[in-house]
Amino acid sequence: MFVNCSGAHVSSSLIFPPETEHLDLSKSNLYSIPSKGLRSLWKLEVLLLSGNYISKVEEKAFISLGRLHKLDICRNEISFLGRSFSVGLTSLHELTLAYNRLQELQYKSFQHFENLQKLNLQNNNISSIEIGAFRSLTHLRQLCLQNNQLHTLHSGVFSMLQHLEVLNLEGNMIKTIAPGVFIALSSLTILNLVQNEIEHVRFKTLLSLQTPGTHILLSDNPWFCDCDLQRVFAKLHSVRRLILDDYQNVTCMEPHILRSLPLSSVDTQLCIAETVTVLVITFTVFVTVVAAIVMAERNRKKRTGKHWSEDSEISYESHN
Repeated sequence: MFVNCSGAHVSSSLIFPPETEHLDLSKSNLYSIPSKGLRSLWKLEVLLLSGNYISKVEEKAFISLGRLHKLDICRNEISFLGRSFSVGLTSLHELTLAYNRLQELQYKSFQHFENLQKLNLQNNNISSIEIGAFRSLTHLRQLCLQNNQLHTLHSGVFSMLQHLEVLNLEGNMIKTIAPGVFIALSSLTILNLVQNEIEHVRFKTLLSLQTPGTHILLSDNPWFCDCDLQRVFAKLHSVRRLILDDYQNVTCMEPHILRSLPLSSVDTQLCIAETVTVLVITFTVFVTVVAAIVMAERNRKKRTGKHWSEDSEISYESHN
């Protein structure tokens, strides 16, 4: 049974037909989740709560919804998910919490989502993800974290996500990426890191993606273009399973002389200057060493000649 209350002014105490399988409460002027009305909906498979004014999820609000497959609570005012948020939602496949006010993600908020396949958390204020927050999401395939406030990707944050196919981190403030952060993502096909604060990346960090093929997006970052960065990208191009789809749009921010220039147009030149500098330094050192050896040899010969002359004079005087 489909119950559509979208756009209506719904009371949080409203009782719905017990046979309801699809319930649309989007844009219904709700300020809280109608927990009382949901308790008898044991057949419910889809629940839409988007576009309301919900700021808090009551403890065990969905405990009776064991058959629920899709839950959409986007475009509300939720700033915190309690530790019991996932209780009862063991069959959930898709969860949308986009366009809320979430600031951090805790481990226990997601611990009962063993069957979750898509998690949309885009356009929140998430700056902190507790290590192990996604540990229970062993069947997750899509994780949308774009347009949040993440600064660092810590090792272990994506552990147990061996079935994850899409990881969208576009539009954050990511500057630091731990070397082993992507190791667990053995099924990843798309890694989106566009529009962050990345200046440099280690080759081993991306090489740790042991997948059949991963498309990596890295444009719109403030890259510091130097010989080291050129070597990193040169190595990445040699790894067939890693596809740099937007490499032509990767531009330099620093040094200033290269600002806004595509890395692809200067990458062959970045190591030339360094090589020339090394050669000049090597040649200078070589010349200095040779000069020192020549001078030392000259001084030795002078001393040897002086001693021979003095010895000859002494021998002549003794003979006379």
